[in-house]
Amino acid sequence: MVLAALLGFGALFAPIYADNLKLQTYVEEITRRVDSQKQPDEALRQIVLNKAHELDLPVKADNVHIIRSPEGLRIDVRYFVRVTLPGYTVDLHFYPGAGSR
Repeated sequence: MVLAALLGFGALFAPIYADNLKLQTYVEEITRRVDSQKQPDEALRQIVLNKAHELDLPVKADNVHIIRSPEGLRIDVRYFVRVTLPGYTVDLHFYPGAGSR
């Protein structure tokens, strides 16, 4: 029974973590591209939001933070996914981000 519960939790949480990893990889790719340095913040934010929505992640515009510095571009995304189980609700917090140098 314990093994079945663990497998159930794994089946429930694994897709959420996999989608977060895909978003993390995508954000890293954006910060590595040379043309991203010249794009306005709102355009970059929309690119990240489009990918998050494609992955069905609950990311909003105010969750995407774009920081420009002499060292380069940094994009941080802060969001959470609420998972409701019978008798229990948990918020999974994610912080994908990447910066160029």
